[in-house]
Amino acid sequence: MSELKKIWWMIKKDLLSLKRHPGRLVSIIAFPIIMILLFGYGMGGELTDLPVAVVSQSDGNLTDATLDAIKTNEVYKVVEVTDDIDDAKSMVDRGDVKAAIILPADYDDDESSSKAVTLYLDSSDQMASQIIIPSTQGIFSKISAMYSNTQNMNLASSQGTVQLTQQQASMNQTSFNTLNQFSEAVSLHINKIYGTIKYIDFLVPAILGMTVMMSCMMGMGSSIAGERETGELPRLFMTPTSVATVVGGKIAAKLVIELGRALILLILAILLFNVTVKGGIVQTFILLLIGALCFVGFGIMLSARTATQEDYTQMVMPFCMPMMFVSGVFYPIETMPWIFQKIAYIFPLTYLNDAMRGVMLKGQSLGDVWIDIVILLGFTLLFFIIGVKTFNRDV
Repeated sequence: MSELKKIWWMIKKDLLSLKRHPGRLVSIIAFPIIMILLFGYGMGGELTDLPVAVVSQSDGNLTDATLDAIKTNEVYKVVEVTDDIDDAKSMVDRGDVKAAIILPADYDDDESSSKAVTLYLDSSDQMASQIIIPSTQGIFSKISAMYSNTQNMNLASSQGTVQLTQQQASMNQTSFNTLNQFSEAVSLHINKIYGTIKYIDFLVPAILGMTVMMSCMMGMGSSIAGERETGELPRLFMTPTSVATVVGGKIAAKLVIELGRALILLILAILLFNVTVKGGIVQTFILLLIGALCFVGFGIMLSARTATQEDYTQMVMPFCMPMMFVSGVFYPIETMPWIFQKIAYIFPLTYLNDAMRGVMLKGQSLGDVWIDIVILLGFTLLFFIIGVKTFNRDV
């Protein structure tokens, strides 16, 4: 028998083995397709369509020109134009929008020489802040120049002549001084409601959540599918042990390991990068506990019917990697294509990241992020019910 023929038999054996595991086969095909779509459409563009609110308390040409400039700028997606400052600030505080651009009540008053526009900014989203601040400064720099030119033309028209006499030169000097005053007439004040936040501060909460997700989901493969493959799990079920007991034991063991790892990561982030945990380490740890419980449940659900560890690894990857990229770990969800935004909200990591950033960056309490916690607990309950119901002790 030639060596080539033996190699062909080996290939045929592996292909037949793959055919007998349809879950693994589907995952092998789907995973690279998903990654190409994610990188091609979700991560390859610029940050645009950042949601903002505009507070407009006056009427006139200047207000209309400013609103047009904001609405036509591709960086922004104007969610609401209101005359209520408190309402706009509440939208920023709740995370509904990234910033509120507040035009003063005297914005269109020609007699007012100073117009102070305020950018009320959610600085906890460090990447969005880096785009919104220079874009807003650029808009109001142009608006200020346009306003100054208009005022200068009106002033020259009121003087009624353009003759270059000494007296008129003196008058034009006065006009030039007036122009300089108007060039700074529209000033922009930036109010970063959570102070200046570094990128590492923005990244660490999501990295902690992502680490818990990856280790819990991948770890359950070796814990259940791996033991099933080596025969440890079938031998365990030969004893009078229920599925619930086995699942409960796996959960407890995994939680101890993963929470220990998360605590080490948190301490290292504080010591090495001087990361500030505004909401407290205890609350952060509780969130990581809830997140670990949720992803352990996901791992149990997925490994309930897998026969081998290789099957599990191939099946879990199409969930892990998209969840990591779509759930706002590296980029704000609002800047992604709409289809990815919809997908993001069916992944539990999105809610864990949101809660972690709320506690660590904004100093919120667990009560402030209760919606994220309830959704995570709902996912956890769903995963465990499906996992226990579909758990096959005979595979």
